Amino acid sequence: MTLHAAYDPDNIFAKILRGEVPSVKVWEDDAVLAFMDVFPQSEGHVLVISKTSRARNLLEVEPETLARLAAAMQRTARAVEKALRPDGFQIMQFNGAAGGQTVFHLHFHVIPRWTDRPLKGHAQAPMADAETLRALADRIAAELD
Repeated sequence: MTLHAAYDPDNIFAKILRGEVPSVKVWEDDAVLAFMDVFPQSEGHVLVISKTSRARNLLEVEPETLARLAAAMQRTARAVEKALRPDGFQIMQFNGAAGGQTVFHLHFHVIPRWTDRPLKGHAQAPMADAETLRALADRIAAELD
């Protein structure tokens, strides 16, 4: 998909937000949902999305929504760091198919990194076990400020 197309209300994240597809939630409020990536590039890989915006990418997002998402990413990253003690972490965000985006609802990846563990490729990692994701989500949620 290009950078400039209509928002698809049937994308997987829209379906998650409507409760049509299950997700393993880490936390949510009225504007943001943080949930485990089912194709994690690393242990503890969390996605952060807006519950209110129909922005497909960074070019379309409302400034106030972006500010909420930035705060949500920081809150999530702090909890991931406390829960999992990685050596570092990455924040990733892809725009357009050519930029690596696979779900066209603006989202950010919080990916813990360890020096001795390779990162799996974006959109190439195998699907994770739901029970494993739930246990990780619970550990991360327990460390939220």
